[in-house]
Amino acid sequence: MKTKFIFLSLLIALAGFAPMQILAQQDEDLRGAFLTTRPKAAPRSNKPAATAKPRRRRPKSVTPSPGPGPVVKKDDRKVTPEKVNISRLGLGLTLFMRNSNGLAVRTEPSHEFRKGDHVRFLIETNADGYLYVFNTTDGGQPIMLYPEPELDEAGNYFQAHVPFEIPSSVAAEERLRWLTFDEHPGAEKLYFVFTREPLTAVPIEDDLITFCRENEAKCPWHPGSEVWAQIQNELNEPVKVVKTAGLGNAQTSAEHRAVTRGIGLNRDDPEPSLIMLTASTSKNMLVAAVDLIHKSVSLQTDSGDEVGVDEEALP
Repeated sequence: MKTKFIFLSLLIALAGFAPMQILAQQDEDLRGAFLTTRPKAAPRSNKPAATAKPRRRRPKSVTPSPGPGPVVKKDDRKVTPEKVNISRLGLGLTLFMRNSNGLAVRTEPSHEFRKGDHVRFLIETNADGYLYVFNTTDGGQPIMLYPEPELDEAGNYFQAHVPFEIPSSVAAEERLRWLTFDEHPGAEKLYFVFTREPLTAVPIEDDLITFCRENEAKCPWHPGSEVWAQIQNELNEPVKVVKTAGLGNAQTSAEHRAVTRGIGLNRDDPEPSLIMLTASTSKNMLVAAVDLIHKSVSLQTDSGDEVGVDEEALP
């Protein structure tokens, strides 16, 4: 009986181990699908990093991607079809929070933020494309945080594996370097929208700058109902997600150098804290939502109970 019990316990343990092993392999496959498109490790220059930020405007050479099918020359002779981009769209996000020493450290999005906390995102894509960031508070009206007229000339073009900070640590003004939680607690939801081609009906670059200059009261820009419905529909599409370790670690010199010089990350550089890939290779848009919890200040009584405090009344 004892032998049978031990054998049964072993079977139960193995039954639990198998799904864990499968999940671990799935995470590794997902991580690999994103990271293997990074270039292999190359020697780093020891020269001081330049502080000029890379341009985020569309390069003049960017043209719509060719669809599937043969490419026909002017003389109508058929040639070998061009390679169609069949990779899944991928987005890497790392949330940094400013600590008491002014350093940017990796932070879990589920962290409970308070008034005065400063955060920024390090973003990496696995393909060239366009990034939009929208925000809602307590499920209210969405606003567009990025692109933004005061950042990058309102451009939002990303190159594969060239990381970028939102907001930027090298912005000209301190107020533009961090997202800062104010005195109003609430549920903040950030929508990261990555597309192969620019979204129609969403102004970027000179169009956004002109709109905000002529309609200051309407900026940040608010997406219309059709645009927002499209984003919400894409949010329901399946997306594969994997988390990586490293919370509490400061931003590395390699990451900072890549951001400030506009160069790509190597395979041996730190991984994003969150990696997301579309489930299908046919998708031209990836939408990921991140919830940030903004709580009010609380004081603890002698009994251990927490009492909420009106932050506006604090000195």
